[in-house]
Amino acid sequence: MQKPASFLARIREHKLLWNLLIIAAIILAMAVAAHLLMQIGTRHGARRTVPDFSGIPLPEAQRIARKNDLKLHINDSLFVPAYEGGIVLDQLPEGGVEVKPGRTVYITINSFRQKMVPVPYVAGRSLRQAKNMLEIAGLEIAELIYRPDIATNYVLEEFCDGKPVLQNSRIEAEMGSGVTLYVGVEEGYASTIVPQVVGQPLAQAKGRLWELGLNIGRIDFDEGVNLLNQKDARVYIQIPGAEHATTLGSRVDLRLTLDNEKLAEHRANAEKQAAEAAEARKREEMEESDSLARISLEEALADPAREPESPETHRTNDDNEGFFD
Repeated sequence: MQKPASFLARIREHKLLWNLLIIAAIILAMAVAAHLLMQIGTRHGARRTVPDFSGIPLPEAQRIARKNDLKLHINDSLFVPAYEGGIVLDQLPEGGVEVKPGRTVYITINSFRQKMVPVPYVAGRSLRQAKNMLEIAGLEIAELIYRPDIATNYVLEEFCDGKPVLQNSRIEAEMGSGVTLYVGVEEGYASTIVPQVVGQPLAQAKGRLWELGLNIGRIDFDEGVNLLNQKDARVYIQIPGAEHATTLGSRVDLRLTLDNEKLAEHRANAEKQAAEAAEARKREEMEESDSLARISLEEALADPAREPESPETHRTNDDNEGFFD
């Protein structure tokens, strides 16, 4: 008695069906192999908890990272005198976060000393040009001191750490330190308008105030602001407020916060007060213009041979546009 043909034997008799079955088996095997390789390559399911490297010397941090199958990359460095050189100041991701093995942790370390940079010679430049040159060099303005001179808002002299900076000087200073500038101002042009810096980071607010001939007064930070997150803080209070007229060289006090809700509330109030101050200043200018026009008319009536002068000839230009270029 002949045995019945097996299932596979019967399938093999149909060549098309058999070939389709082989193709399907190959595709399934490839999919399984790819899945297994992906699991091995990505270490699916394997997790590591990132240690807190803050306050640890760099060699010790590198040893701990290797032990936890992590990599360290120095992303930045700061100079904080309160810490020893080589100490880890900040990291990303933060300690306690779960990541895959092999993940790179970006760290900020404390420099052993502040970097020294050459002080550029800026005398003879406009205040705005001088400010830009100093910022590019990694320096800032320590103080603006105005002197009577026809070269309004041009740098007359430059001093660093009490020493004059000359064209052939080779003076170096710590990055971030300030340079004192003596700036000229012609009689009758010693006023400026305080700009709006609420909502700006400290560096941007400083630059804007310096451009308009103002000094930086007291700087206060809310609780929680430190040297590491200071760049994220924003000005929420400035005294005096925006759109108020003041003399060149005056100081503006600043207070900064990391609280976005507090910032939004104070920014709305600052914008409202600035608009009110601008309107009040325009009214005062119009009243002054009308008063000068009346005086000019009265003088003309008293002396018929004299032509009345336009009130524009009596006015000093309070508009800062183009004045600080």
